[in-house]
Amino acid sequence: MSVQSYRELTVWQRGMDLVEAVYRATGDFPNDEKFGLTSQVRKAAVSIPSNIAEGQGRWSTAEFEHHLSIAHGSLCEVETQLLIAERLKYLSAEVTAPLLETAAEVGRLINALGNSLEHSTRRR
Repeated sequence: MSVQSYRELTVWQRGMDLVEAVYRATGDFPNDEKFGLTSQVRKAAVSIPSNIAEGQGRWSTAEFEHHLSIAHGSLCEVETQLLIAERLKYLSAEVTAPLLETAAEVGRLINALGNSLEHSTRRR
């Protein structure tokens, strides 16, 4: 069965879960971070499922792979920014750990989808 919509992709669904979790976790960041770290980590998180959706909606596999690469880069940004927030004591280790676990899962799913796309284009 082929995927008809990006919404059917597990990687997109888990990316959306990560966005929701990041928004909840950053809700209590200091007000002076509203346009700093809070905004940056949220934008990077939103970029993950957004690029997956955009890539799936493109005409070519190469474009999809390119957008997956961008999503993976945004994922690395999110992980780094969450670790910065933990170092600054905006997040506790207990809050950061599950966020990083979800991020790691999304990363594995992005890699698996990318490998699958790469494999399918080699067979043609």
